[in-house]
Amino acid sequence: MPAVARTLEAARLEALGCVRCALNLGRTQVVYGTGSPDADLLFVGEAPGRDEDLQGEPFVGRAGQLLTSILSEHGIARSDIYIANVLKCRPPNNRDPLPDEIEACRPWLAEQIERIDPLLIVTLGNFSTKLLLETSVGISKLHGKTYRFGERWLIPTFHPSAALRGGPNGSTTRDLRTDIAFAVDTIGRLRAQPQPTARPEPQRETERASSEGQLF
Repeated sequence: MPAVARTLEAARLEALGCVRCALNLGRTQVVYGTGSPDADLLFVGEAPGRDEDLQGEPFVGRAGQLLTSILSEHGIARSDIYIANVLKCRPPNNRDPLPDEIEACRPWLAEQIERIDPLLIVTLGNFSTKLLLETSVGISKLHGKTYRFGERWLIPTFHPSAALRGGPNGSTTRDLRTDIAFAVDTIGRLRAQPQPTARPEPQRETERASSEGQLF
């Protein structure tokens, strides 16, 4: 008899005690993820910052407030989606994630994707985009397009923190808003489509980075 897959909550509880990399030595708490465990729209960022480390919830600082504001303009509440990061612990001084940290945390994100089973993933910034699409191409070239991600669709966009650095009228902020509007439209059309009993076979790993898809 096949083993029963554990729930997302069971995975979260185990992650709270994770010591797979050295980041556990300096964290206040693990920032696993938040939102609906049945969400069909999943946002994936980079790593927790100071506010996230203190509160134990992703995207609660200025970048998170911007993301929440843009989503609310489309009638989407944070409780309607799921938000996670590549890393579950804050890097010192908010530095970039290191390769060994990404690899140590990768199974947690992979299990989140499997358990939540979203129709669409939106990657925020370079780290989540490069990890999930398995590419070295930067976000400036990849953003705002649909890509096949195994059985799902993926749309990359800029990290809200990059938009904050560019200012409210900067090009990055405009692109972020446009990309999220596109993602909202895309998930609406995906929801309206009859979902097949069995999803398409996942693509080979080497196809992911270059497979820009045509949805409709």
